[in-house]
Amino acid sequence: MFIYTAIALCVVGLLLHLFSHSIVPVSGDVAFKTFQWTYLPVYLLAMVADWLQGPYMYALYAKYEMTTLQIQQLFVAGFGASMLFGTFVGSFADKYGRRNNCILYCILYGLSCITKHFADFYILMVGRLLGGVATSLLFSAFEAWLVCEHKKRGFPDEHLTSIFALQTLGNSLVAIISGVVAQCFSDMYGMVAPFDVSLVVLIILIIVIITSWTENYGDSSANVMTSFSSAFSSIRNDPVILYLGLVQSLFEGAMYTFVLEWTPALELTQSKLNIDMDKPLIPHGWIFASFMVAVMIGSSIFKLLNKVFSVESFMRVVLLVAMVGLAVPIFRPEQQPAVYTGFLVFEMCIGIFWPALMEMRKRYLPEEARATIMNFYRIPLNLLVIVILLQDLTMAAIFKSCCVFLFVAFLTQCLLYKSVSSGYYKNQSKLPESKGVVPLTDEPPEGHPEKEQLC
Repeated sequence: MFIYTAIALCVVGLLLHLFSHSIVPVSGDVAFKTFQWTYLPVYLLAMVADWLQGPYMYALYAKYEMTTLQIQQLFVAGFGASMLFGTFVGSFADKYGRRNNCILYCILYGLSCITKHFADFYILMVGRLLGGVATSLLFSAFEAWLVCEHKKRGFPDEHLTSIFALQTLGNSLVAIISGVVAQCFSDMYGMVAPFDVSLVVLIILIIVIITSWTENYGDSSANVMTSFSSAFSSIRNDPVILYLGLVQSLFEGAMYTFVLEWTPALELTQSKLNIDMDKPLIPHGWIFASFMVAVMIGSSIFKLLNKVFSVESFMRVVLLVAMVGLAVPIFRPEQQPAVYTGFLVFEMCIGIFWPALMEMRKRYLPEEARATIMNFYRIPLNLLVIVILLQDLTMAAIFKSCCVFLFVAFLTQCLLYKSVSSGYYKNQSKLPESKGVVPLTDEPPEGHPEKEQLC
């Protein structure tokens, strides 16, 4: 079932990509195409370095005979470092440069790779701390550089949306390729080999960034504490920025929890089909590939939805559908086709979520504190994952928690949509002019308390 489904999804994904490509116009601007291909290879190489390591982290710790408690402590330390130190280091991007922070990502992650050669708990702990900080940079500095550079070069906003969709599509492709490469090197040279390959990729990435990217900043005149204060003030004073951060944290909290739980959930369904097997096996490679293809399908769906509807509007439905997908193992935990289908639906929602989130962050986050705010958003995300990891919850309880996260994210997205479509959003210049968002005026809407005061 898994193999046939993966092949069928590849066909559907290819057809949908070709269809969306024909429906949504592609810019013929040579300068923009040059800029696009200056950014995408760098970003995708950064993701390759991350994808090469992910599948072997737990396995390597187990090979080094770390106890279950020690492995849990290592993972919690990674998320904790991302939550605390990553937020602080990530704010450097606005003052000292986004390109410099991308280079710092390569250095920190490269050092983390080197620590994997040592079967010592404390050295591995240092590696997890470095990796946690690097992860924060990966998911903030690159996007902050892209958005700032795109605006600085004067390209239309809609062109940036196409880059978001392309990088989500490309990320899924490199994830599959990285998995195959990591497996080959692991089979030939041992469990630590994928980390060495990742280190080589990071060294190449530093060279490419230095030679092809220019530097850009947020507010380079402000000190780090001022950047923190500016970011916190933006979140506190602008409800849309607050809502956006909550949606991101809640959705990604469910997503990272899902990453930890999809294997045992599908193994449970397999055990019901193979009751004589002590350790039921599932084709992890094919399943992972099908998940990545589902994400690619989601990125194509995003392009089609974004052409007709406002992203603030259709994301409400996407969050509800994602919740339904993760609710399947709660109500049908032993039915493999149903659980697998639910997981594929959730992965498609991830494919829509990523470019949609980047589109909204592009629109609403202030440039002078963009990277700092994006790292602030990761604080509740990492906190949610740490809480889940530290609890000895049943599988059903974990998926119920994910559904709660997604339902609260849906409610928050409704508040976000209401704020920006009311016609009285204070940062009006950030709003789109069509696709379901109410035209903007300088006056409050009828019935608003301030309208009554004006009268």
